Amino acid sequence: MSFNSLAYAFFLPAVVLIYYRLKHRQQNVLLLLASYFFYGCWDYRFLSLIFVSTIVDYAAGLAIPSARNRGRETLARLALIMSLVTNLGLLGVFKYFDFFSWGAARLLTTLGFSVSRPVLEIALPVGISFYTFQTLSYTIDIYRGRIEPTRNLLDFALFVAFFPQLVAGPIERASRLLPQVQKPRYVDREMFEQGMYLILMGLLRKVVIADGAGVIADLSFGDPSGRSSLQVMLALPLYSVQIYNDFGGYSSIARGSALLLGFRLVRNFRQPYFSLNIREFWQRWHISLSTWIRDYLYIPLGGSRCGQSRAYLNLMTAMFLCGLWHGAHWTFVFWGVLHGAYLVAYGIWQQLRERWMPAAESGTVSLPGRILSALLTYFVVLSSWLVFRVNNLGDMLAFVRRILAFDMRCFADLIPFGFIMGLCLLLDVPQAVTGDEFCFMKLRRLPRAALTAACILLVLFFGGEGNVPFIYFQF
Repeated sequence: MSFNSLAYAFFLPAVVLIYYRLKHRQQNVLLLLASYFFYGCWDYRFLSLIFVSTIVDYAAGLAIPSARNRGRETLARLALIMSLVTNLGLLGVFKYFDFFSWGAARLLTTLGFSVSRPVLEIALPVGISFYTFQTLSYTIDIYRGRIEPTRNLLDFALFVAFFPQLVAGPIERASRLLPQVQKPRYVDREMFEQGMYLILMGLLRKVVIADGAGVIADLSFGDPSGRSSLQVMLALPLYSVQIYNDFGGYSSIARGSALLLGFRLVRNFRQPYFSLNIREFWQRWHISLSTWIRDYLYIPLGGSRCGQSRAYLNLMTAMFLCGLWHGAHWTFVFWGVLHGAYLVAYGIWQQLRERWMPAAESGTVSLPGRILSALLTYFVVLSSWLVFRVNNLGDMLAFVRRILAFDMRCFADLIPFGFIMGLCLLLDVPQAVTGDEFCFMKLRRLPRAALTAACILLVLFFGGEGNVPFIYFQF
């Protein structure tokens, strides 16, 4: 069951209608059962992994303060280690075993040893990268003394498996989501309207923009030699729009679905392609993951507290693991390392700028300067998407060679390209200018109704081609 499927169009209203007739504790039971049903529609066998993570982290959360109250710090540490080993072990076996066994076998073969590579060939459980990070943050925050554990297993199980954000985030913190689970929730008219608005905008981003861009971009990435240079050049910005609106659309539908149930999830995207530098890009892109990596990896490694050289090493390590989180493939690792290098280069530039041009820091950047900075940042990010999208180095070289052939045929492709890019800008520019993601809801009644009708028609028209999976399901 996917957010852009007909099944979800029946599932969500059914859950919402029953939910509104129940009291708080009954609502939690309904949501937990609905969440397990939602996930079981993908593959019921992998529900066992969610059960394991839930039981282990629930027990670890209770054991840590209990051990500390008795002066047993070693037991508290062992409880945390149990949580880390269980969750990262499950993630490692199901997502990375074949990748690392292949690498080890290839290294041993290079050294002259004859080995046969063990292969599990297990299907990747959908959402495992998201819910393991979410439940890990719970035990880590308890160990750090930032939150108190919950003694209600049902509440904790719902925190782990809450269906709107179970499969692809946003990655919620227990300090934010658990209190919403534990307290009665009320859905007023504003929340309901905002929820419906976010769902519609998410479907528009996914079904119309992302899927439309993907159809065109996939032709060039699949066979660049059979496409003109112009078509191949257009494929990269189209992919950048595809992955942004695909994942941004999912996050929007997740937040909208949660609002209909009285929950507020964190915002995961803030017009990332309008960023003025690469650091700002990571403050706007996949915010729940980037802040998770900052708080639970970069800062514990020492952050910027251990000198500049160590800070850069910590940053490279964090981005290496960010790339690896996205998938067990060297292209993802290279993508993470590349962004780490971009961030280090920007840090060095900032240091040099402060030293040589201190007045520039206090000055206001002009509008042309901001536009130039945004374009430069976009092109830097665009170069990394090529690494992210291709299957291997050979495919990347074939892609670049085709661009350098300067074959400018097929100008007709500029029409769908302009439509897709223009529609994306029509959504993002007003939100960026106003600083309000709900700015369209503040239009007068008639233009708001016309805009809503146009969005629904676009979704219905373009959504008839089939249920295209969300890109981040593979991560």
